[in-house]
Amino acid sequence: MAEEQELPTRPPSVMEDPSAQAIARTYADAFLNAAAGTGVDDALEEFASFVADVLDANPKFEAILLSGIVRRDEKIKLIDRAIAPYGSELFVNFLRVLAQHDRLELLPMILGESQVRHEVRTGRQRVQVTSAQPLSEETRNDVRKRLAESLPFEPILEERTDPAVLGGLVIQVGDTVYDSSLRTRLKQLRRRLRERSLNEIQSGRDRFSHPEGD
Repeated sequence: MAEEQELPTRPPSVMEDPSAQAIARTYADAFLNAAAGTGVDDALEEFASFVADVLDANPKFEAILLSGIVRRDEKIKLIDRAIAPYGSELFVNFLRVLAQHDRLELLPMILGESQVRHEVRTGRQRVQVTSAQPLSEETRNDVRKRLAESLPFEPILEERTDPAVLGGLVIQVGDTVYDSSLRTRLKQLRRRLRERSLNEIQSGRDRFSHPEGD
């Protein structure tokens, strides 16, 4: 009889947890609320610098700190020894809380959620703008101005290039997409021509099916 395999009680990586984003959002809100009294912009800058200049720049250190194998108390000792002398009390305490709850693996995701949620709190929101070629400074300013006049918040442009767009822009605000690209207009034109052809064919059939004077 085959041996029964023990089912894991926790995903091998927190990042594989389907609810990881919701968990990251909760910690992001807690971080922003805690930073409100000392300065959110400075706290986010420290957070981003830690992820980019410490974790990303030191893969071995990142592997230890974010490991699911290293014990919580060992991670807290590492935080106290290697990070506490250089980080703010707010950020170091936040890392300790994440370590205690085995959530350090979510640090990059929490950072992203913190930045987005701070933007929303301060009346800003990211808008994805896709074009065939990189936007010129003049076009970028014009797009930003037009969006600011049309939207109830200050837009933060996230620019992308996609040669398939051909011309024009594809603008996404949240889940809503505004597509003015040449590719889409050509598709619409083809659809209209096809519909017109089908209507003309159907009209011809109707005339032959009901001849005058019958």
